[in-house]
Amino acid sequence: MSDALPYAEVIGDPIEHSKSPLIHNFWLNALDIEAEYRKTHVTPKGMAAYFLMRRSDPDWLGCNVTIPHKIAVLDFVDDPGGVRERIGAVNTIASETGGPLIGTNTDAGGFLQPLLRDKWKGQSAVIIGTGGAARAILFALTSLGVPDITIMARDAARGQALLDHGGTKGRVIGMGDALPAADLLVNSTSLGMVGQPLLDLDLTPLPESATVYDIVYAPLETGLLKAARARGLKTLDGLEMLIGQAALAFDIFFDAQAPRELDAELRALLVAAEE
Repeated sequence: MSDALPYAEVIGDPIEHSKSPLIHNFWLNALDIEAEYRKTHVTPKGMAAYFLMRRSDPDWLGCNVTIPHKIAVLDFVDDPGGVRERIGAVNTIASETGGPLIGTNTDAGGFLQPLLRDKWKGQSAVIIGTGGAARAILFALTSLGVPDITIMARDAARGQALLDHGGTKGRVIGMGDALPAADLLVNSTSLGMVGQPLLDLDLTPLPESATVYDIVYAPLETGLLKAARARGLKTLDGLEMLIGQAALAFDIFFDAQAPRELDAELRALLVAAEE
């Protein structure tokens, strides 16, 4: 593709695992839009220089933000929608040349889409992790009115701070503690991702009606999901949230609705890319 095309991208550290370019370019091709979507490795130390460079590029439409930058990028964006207060993490940044960088969060909406589709009506949830994705997921579950939320965290103080930021009454347990009998278990960490340590949990306390949702998508079949399926539990994989949040970001970047009627074809493409 020509360098002169308008483009958006995803930034992170690491970034090679990202499937966002495949998703967005699939939609751009399907809609015959003359633009492209890239991935760029940006370290925490390189973030200021990255935004300085991109703001002067008239072809840059903005970026998605992945691990570990979702909280740190708040220092570089305007926040007209109050994302800092409501969620405390940004995963999508829109740009107009010479104007401010506008931060928002499509993770919460993307996370909720499969739960709403499946008419999930649980009353209790466990969120593993305390990072930017966990903040969006806590906000999403709170917005659903889930009354009983537990944070599983390495650092109890960070877990409590997450609950406090969301104004959520809940409890914090350690990574080695037994799971409560929750209706929903969500892994919001990178544990189980390619190159990362495994997430080893005893799922026995979960009821037979529980749903296990792992937002890791590389690999798509994580150890957590394998263990959940072995117990006969309902599972949701990382592509669910990835595609959902990408569709919301696609509209922001390219001013077009993602063709979600092609989801089955897209999922097949994403699965094939992993093999």
